[in-house]
Amino acid sequence: MANYLYEGDLPDGLDFGDSVAIDSETMGLNPHRDRLCLVQLSDGNGDAHLVKFKQGAYAAPNLKALLTNPDVLKIFHFARFDVAVMKKYLGVDTSPVYCTKIASKLVRTYTDRHGLKDLCRELGGVSLDKQQQSSDWGADEISDAQKDYAASDVLYLHTVKAKLDTMLIREGRTHLAEAAFAFLPTRCDMDLAGYGEIDIFSH
Repeated sequence: MANYLYEGDLPDGLDFGDSVAIDSETMGLNPHRDRLCLVQLSDGNGDAHLVKFKQGAYAAPNLKALLTNPDVLKIFHFARFDVAVMKKYLGVDTSPVYCTKIASKLVRTYTDRHGLKDLCRELGGVSLDKQQQSSDWGADEISDAQKDYAASDVLYLHTVKAKLDTMLIREGRTHLAEAAFAFLPTRCDMDLAGYGEIDIFSH
């Protein structure tokens, strides 16, 4: 297993196959205030590819091409945040997407614990170390501990997705998950437009 760090974009010719696990690190949880600092990706085979951004430098043509490639499924955990952040800073609509948090909420109804750490422990048999979660991702240099943390957020998403897919099929809820995933880009647009805390479907 190796972590590869790039500045500003993915290298030419990097192939993730037909699905890629993606996560992001930012300066906080408000996309309008807290800039995108890092995007991490994995094809599920043990390596992680990390793209670090300097403030205001978001050209990243190779990454943008991947995010918008209709033939590559993008797997996230809590896609609502990452897709919104990437639209805000990279200016692209990420599609198609799969969200393990949504899938978990649809089928793991026996628990209210739907964090990535919980999913990896139950479905992947892996214990994640979240110590670096609240660290300075905007620093000029990120530490090896930060790289390992960022990588861990994508290395196991393919395995988790496979387990959740089996559960979705078993419980007859795959169609609900697919409809929710299709709606995610619109939900992100609503978040960026200021409707994040408003339920437009309520009375």
